[in-house]
Amino acid sequence: MLSVLRDRTYRHLFLAQTVALTGTGLATVALALLAYDLAGGQAAAVLGTALALKMTAYVGLAPLAGVLARRMPRRTLLVGADLVRLLAALVLPFVGRVWQVYALVLLLQAASAVFTPAFQATIPRVLPQEGDYTRALTLSRLAYDLESLASPVLAAALLALMPYGWLFAGTAAGFLLSALLVLPLRLPAEADDSDCDRDRDRDRERDRDRDLRHRRPPGPASARVLGVRVFLATPRLRALLALDLAVAAAGALVLVDTVVLVQGGLGRSAGDVSLALAAYGAGSMTVALLLPRVLGRTGDRALMLPAAGALAAALGLLTAGLASGWAGAHPTAAWPALLALWLCLGAATSAVLTPGGRLLRRSAAATDLPGLFAAHFSLSHGCWLLTYPLAGWLASRAGLAASAAALGAVALAAALAAARLWPRRDPEELAHTHPELPVGHPHMADAPDGGPARVHVHAFRIDALHRHWPTPAR
Repeated sequence: MLSVLRDRTYRHLFLAQTVALTGTGLATVALALLAYDLAGGQAAAVLGTALALKMTAYVGLAPLAGVLARRMPRRTLLVGADLVRLLAALVLPFVGRVWQVYALVLLLQAASAVFTPAFQATIPRVLPQEGDYTRALTLSRLAYDLESLASPVLAAALLALMPYGWLFAGTAAGFLLSALLVLPLRLPAEADDSDCDRDRDRDRERDRDRDLRHRRPPGPASARVLGVRVFLATPRLRALLALDLAVAAAGALVLVDTVVLVQGGLGRSAGDVSLALAAYGAGSMTVALLLPRVLGRTGDRALMLPAAGALAAALGLLTAGLASGWAGAHPTAAWPALLALWLCLGAATSAVLTPGGRLLRRSAAATDLPGLFAAHFSLSHGCWLLTYPLAGWLASRAGLAASAAALGAVALAAALAAARLWPRRDPEELAHTHPELPVGHPHMADAPDGGPARVHVHAFRIDALHRHWPTPAR
């Protein structure tokens, strides 16, 4: 698995992702404690709203990231986003009002909404071989798990020495180091400034010629929409969206309600909030380490669907414990039970999320990957946009048991929908049409003109370049 780190470009990118996510994990803990300080028992509502604003930035700006990734040098895009996030993190410790928290979270996450899809779309171009890319997905999953494992443990240690406000300084340091790691790289398809200028001029001339030939403006709107169209037209990807909703239901409860459950419900310390989040990350990391061997034997569908069911089952157990009053009556026993449950939720989450990149890569051409990753980023975070406020507002107004019950119902419905949407026989090639695209569009580069509807088949193969074939006559 570590063999992919021999590639210098990927090694720098992986380290940049790791340090940035570690810093983000510190901010997650600090933000929860800041919300508890500002709002007390209403902290879940404050945190749920702040994280919903984060998802709003992701959903609104991620489609633009696919366009920016095509038109701007990747290095400039990644470094610029890191610097914006750094500035937002430096200001967060000095806020004293809830609306200031909302504004800074929105700014920070708007930059993340640009950074993450561009980063994800760069990796398959750096590592074009399927085996290398699968190993990179596992390492990437491990890097994300650092946000929920190493960062909370580090936060717990730091909280014993200093106020939680200093955790935001660690976040800023992570973004700075990430920018410094990306800065010296020359990423695939990235040219020097003069080459970029020539490419832009050539693109403008080609667009003008195409407008004259087809009398329709293809422009950025077509590029933004294309990823969503491919995503929603592919059965396995529609199922992936349902699985994302199941993950969002479980993850929202963990990230929003943990601080209230641990400090308010069980009467434990701020450091124990970090330990509970670390248990969630430990489960996720353990599964991510085992996945390369498991996926080779079971396949994506056989692993991801049962994992989504496990998420719903774990939320059902939590609902039963809270609704019956057992957790409040036995706080000493409830603490290790909570840690075990969070461990299971993390493991099931990783089993759903880690193979997702494989499905995306099977479903698009290399030229379409930025748009498809941006579409997935936007659509999946739309799920979190629904579950974050649901977790926070229900916990504040109806109690933690009601929040857990509602999110458990969402996870169960999403798991059942995914099982129905994802066919048992998942074909590698799907016939479909693109009437909205002009002849000569990059997405149709290898397709013959099939008439007004331009019917063709995508070859969803990860060991070859994307190709198109006309459908056979009937």
